[in-house]
Amino acid sequence: MTVYNFAAGPAVLPKEVLQQAAAEMLDWHGSGMSVMEMSHRGKEFISIYEEAERDLRELLAVPANYKILFMQGGAIAENAIIPMNLVGRKPQPATVDFINTGSWSIKSIKEAKKYCHVNVAATAELNKFTTIPPRVEWKLSRDPAYVHICNNETIDGIEFDFTPDIAADTNDAPLVGDMSSNILSRAIDASKYGVIYAGAQKNIGPAGLTLVIVREDLIGHALPFCPSAFDWKLVADADSMYNTPPTYSIYIAGLVFQWLKRQGGVAAIEQANIAKAKLLYDYLDSSEFYINRIVKPFRSRMNVPFFLRDESLNETFLAGAKERKLLQLKGHKSVGGMRASIYNAMPIEGVQALVDYLKEFENKHG
Repeated sequence: MTVYNFAAGPAVLPKEVLQQAAAEMLDWHGSGMSVMEMSHRGKEFISIYEEAERDLRELLAVPANYKILFMQGGAIAENAIIPMNLVGRKPQPATVDFINTGSWSIKSIKEAKKYCHVNVAATAELNKFTTIPPRVEWKLSRDPAYVHICNNETIDGIEFDFTPDIAADTNDAPLVGDMSSNILSRAIDASKYGVIYAGAQKNIGPAGLTLVIVREDLIGHALPFCPSAFDWKLVADADSMYNTPPTYSIYIAGLVFQWLKRQGGVAAIEQANIAKAKLLYDYLDSSEFYINRIVKPFRSRMNVPFFLRDESLNETFLAGAKERKLLQLKGHKSVGGMRASIYNAMPIEGVQALVDYLKEFENKHG
């Protein structure tokens, strides 16, 4: 029986990628070394890094005036690193605008308050984080250092279906997007963002790597107390080699980028993701046994939270899923219920297997 891993992160990786990594584990391309053993400044690893950077730039059509940084610390570290690098562009104390759409937005807001004044320009809290506040209702500052959104809330299952236009209302403030759980899953216009950041462990590769895509004019404004390893200028000037980067995570990310290109790139994988999400949401909507509370236009294609109407059956449901090799379906502890994360590497057969189990369980217990 095939195992399908619905974990939110660290998450499923393409089988082809894991097989290639296994084949190359002891000897990468005749070098006599595992990638884990390579110097990050040696020609072997530099070739891996350069190809990964080049493929990512191609996949996301990243403009030439943007730097791609391979960093560490995850998106949580970037919640501090971003204000430390951007608020210095403005007279102090600077203001940063946030759109609060769920659990990860709240963490970002809390962290940013250590470095600047925070204006929550809009929040979905009153709607229990089931929708995105309409753009016309956002109360943006006149001249913020930046405006931050979480493009996809991994825990709450909400995803932006648009890129907000903020320039006219904010004196051309840069838009910052946390794309940790939906990067490379759908087409984006990178030029509409000043900064895009993402932890790797959902749609890119193993934990340990953080991607930052930043417009060049936003680099070089770090606050004096910003740690050197987190100063974007130092990192960019050193081609992400200011300190030892997460070399093996970069290698696996590069293999994932190659896999994505073989699938047809982001445009092709987006169509596959639309089909997977539709299959699962259509069944949930047809059932009175299960509940999804997210307003339809803003349902995440990547993270699908749902609840059993009779939550006393939760443990029975999870035990049955495990028997069928449908793993990691328990919802986040902060919201409960269930959650199916159906990232790029999850095949539609896995989603179909989950739907078949949902039907079976409902027929037995409904």
